[in-house]
Amino acid sequence: MAKRSNFQGGIPGSYANMMKQAQRMQAQIQQSKEQLEQQSFCAAAGGGAVKATVTGARKVTSIEIAKEAVDPDDVETLQELVMAAVNEALGQVDAAEEQLFGGMI
Repeated sequence: MAKRSNFQGGIPGSYANMMKQAQRMQAQIQQSKEQLEQQSFCAAAGGGAVKATVTGARKVTSIEIAKEAVDPDDVETLQELVMAAVNEALGQVDAAEEQLFGGMI
């Protein structure tokens, strides 16, 4: 006599549980991503002469430049300070994302 299988054409229980778990993880990742995107990250360059603020969504929301950092004869230094501050703030976003997700996304 042949053995009868409990499988009756549906999704096996272990596969269904695995899919539910994957969906829960995906929802948690999405929620964490949305929370990260709402956070602000601020960095400074040139001893605080230039400050940049970005969101977790990597959008620049603020650039502050101290008056003493503005020298019409040395625009290149100011440009470098702005880039350094923005890049540092973006690096903070990357670090927060890595800590939150650990390379999952």
